[in-house]
Amino acid sequence: MLKSVLVIGAHPDDETMLVGGTLALLHSRGVAVHLVCATRGEGGEMGEPPLCSREELGAVREQELRCAARQLGIASVRILGYTDPLVGPDEELYPFEADFDTLVEQLRAAIREVEADLVLTHGRDGEYGHPAHRLLHRATKAAVEHSTRQPLFYTFAARVPGIEDHIWNDSEPAHLALDVRPWLDIKEAAALCYQTQHALFKRRRNLETVREALRTTESFHRYLPPVREGYPQDPFADLLRAAGAWVPRTRGT
Repeated sequence: MLKSVLVIGAHPDDETMLVGGTLALLHSRGVAVHLVCATRGEGGEMGEPPLCSREELGAVREQELRCAARQLGIASVRILGYTDPLVGPDEELYPFEADFDTLVEQLRAAIREVEADLVLTHGRDGEYGHPAHRLLHRATKAAVEHSTRQPLFYTFAARVPGIEDHIWNDSEPAHLALDVRPWLDIKEAAALCYQTQHALFKRRRNLETVREALRTTESFHRYLPPVREGYPQDPFADLLRAAGAWVPRTRGT
């Protein structure tokens, strides 16, 4: 039985934009969802026009994160306090600076504290290639591998055949994909908390509203234990399939 889930993200809004519908589903099924966020997103955008100063952005985005967590039904939020670097020339992205072993131990402690049955985090490719996402993927994988609990380990934004999206982790085919439109209102309410990021959400695809920026398919790849054949059979997979999830490689969409 799935009782406790730990979601690990690099920045505020990762949990909402990449997996918010599924988190709302888990909460609705009585699963305790916990969130670890590595940074406060102080290197990100401040809104158009700016809603705060650069110096204030970390605190503002933390409050946005906590607002979104309440909308999604997240039981606890832990921010590790790493500094999110500024975006570089030509929109070059950077990882946050961290001692890798220390980061792994922090994640192991979080897994132990919430007694996680399942850990969800960024994919190996960092979705759209974000170095901070890739760093957190490696650290989370190491933390799970060295955890005495041995929780299930899934990544999100796995590649779904037939659905084009620049965020898919191309090296990770989806074992499960879920249409999250039944929870889209909740996902939208969480996304609306991120007022500093609304212009970014819409600008990426030249959209008019935040709701249009919300993906209606969320997908997952299981790393641990490895899926040898067929589709995953575990409490998370069972919950998703009961909610209508499909196995992309057999369904073909």
